[in-house]
Amino acid sequence: MAIGGSLSVGLIGLKAFIIQIQAFISPGLPYFSVIGLPDASLSESRERVKSACQASGFKWPDTRVTVNMSPASMPKRGASHDLAIAAGVLSAAGAIPHDSLEETIVLGEVNLDGTVLPIHGLLPIMLHAKERGIRRLIVPYGNEDESRLVPQMDVTCVRHVGELIELAGGRASYTLGVDRATVSCTVEDTPAFSGLGDMSEVVGQDHVKWALQVAAAGKHHLLMTGPPGSGKTMLASRMPSIMCPLTPEEQLEVASIRSLCGTLQHYGISDMPPFEAPHHTASTASLVGGGSGLAMPGAITRAHRGILFMDEAPEFSARTLQTLREPMESGYVALSRTKGTTYYPAMFQMVMAANPCPCGYAYGNGERCVCKEKDRIRYFARLSGPILDRIDIQVEVPPVPCIASAPTRDSIGSHVMQQQVIAARAAAGERYSKYGWGCNAEVPGSWMRANTSVKALELANRALASHRLSLRGVDRAMRLAWTLADLAGKTSPGPDEMSQGIMLRARMS
Repeated sequence: MAIGGSLSVGLIGLKAFIIQIQAFISPGLPYFSVIGLPDASLSESRERVKSACQASGFKWPDTRVTVNMSPASMPKRGASHDLAIAAGVLSAAGAIPHDSLEETIVLGEVNLDGTVLPIHGLLPIMLHAKERGIRRLIVPYGNEDESRLVPQMDVTCVRHVGELIELAGGRASYTLGVDRATVSCTVEDTPAFSGLGDMSEVVGQDHVKWALQVAAAGKHHLLMTGPPGSGKTMLASRMPSIMCPLTPEEQLEVASIRSLCGTLQHYGISDMPPFEAPHHTASTASLVGGGSGLAMPGAITRAHRGILFMDEAPEFSARTLQTLREPMESGYVALSRTKGTTYYPAMFQMVMAANPCPCGYAYGNGERCVCKEKDRIRYFARLSGPILDRIDIQVEVPPVPCIASAPTRDSIGSHVMQQQVIAARAAAGERYSKYGWGCNAEVPGSWMRANTSVKALELANRALASHRLSLRGVDRAMRLAWTLADLAGKTSPGPDEMSQGIMLRARMS
């Protein structure tokens, strides 16, 4: 009887945990079993691991082989543990020294011919290993560039199980194929607005650009309504170009999500806020996350620290829209399945765009609109009260009457707008540093009411008394007023900022 071991790392959402793998070779009929709450893909790893080891020149034991993955209470999923299982069996069989992989995390999916394939989620795994004080890792060659993103780690990349055997001090016989799966992940070092369109390219719509700047400065949710072709999508797609660049910590958060989703190779690590624009036919699971077993991230998690743009918002199903209510308030989403609950971050900034009616032309006096009144009411009613109540800014986007009347030569560009947003956010951050709030959208209404001037509060009380705004609406209007004061370089909002905040909240035209 012989026992060998290795280390791997599992993921539940973005939360990582160390997995201790023990391989036990005992007398009995030839049989290979994996225990410790594995999922279907891990159960299938038995055939992959056995074939891969044999392709490396290792004679598989003609006895009983049992692999245990602990802690047994934690679910294990995916094929990323294949290489660690192989290492445990090789150690138990004496093909590699027992202590050769001590304090070493082994990760990788194996093919039947012994080649090691890249995995998803390497970045959050490496960050967890670093926190635990484990510095040595063996990962697939296809994840080489991603493995360099975490400094002060001893990472070795392998292409084949045979390379792992040789690295651990054993002898192997194998042949590397010409083709191998790789992941190219490069570290970006570009300005936050690089690769995006510039706000100066948008013809007219100065009041909408201003509303977008206010939203970016205070992280306020925003709704744009207007006819087709008025520029709603164009404006929304340029909003990341005026937002604050991501901090190094935020960059790692976003990169970890992309690593888990397998899209990090397309982005690398960048200071540009994410921009997600799901189609209006998207299912609830694709928006908030889902899947069998342990749920995978959805669009709201991929938009973490960035923009979730919902074009044609009334066309989304009512159920899908309702699922956004809790994440908009809490900043995370909890996905419960039979095998456990997965938590994903979802601190996104909502930007919605909508036509005023099904045909899209119920603006102004509505001369071109062919919809019946009941159809118009029913169409916009799809955006329920609780959702609209969470939208700080509502702005109408009219059609541009004449190109000549709105030249772009003198329009303010994204860089200038972004610098103003950065200055406003810095002022808010300094003001709230002792409270732990990062922007005006996070500040509770009690603090706003206690620190807003009497004259500004009088305007808010009038809006409340006239039923123009609800109590929650007044709080959100005050948050907007503080953002406007930050953009203007003032220490606190006055009546002008409060009236503008009420106008933005109630609906600006």
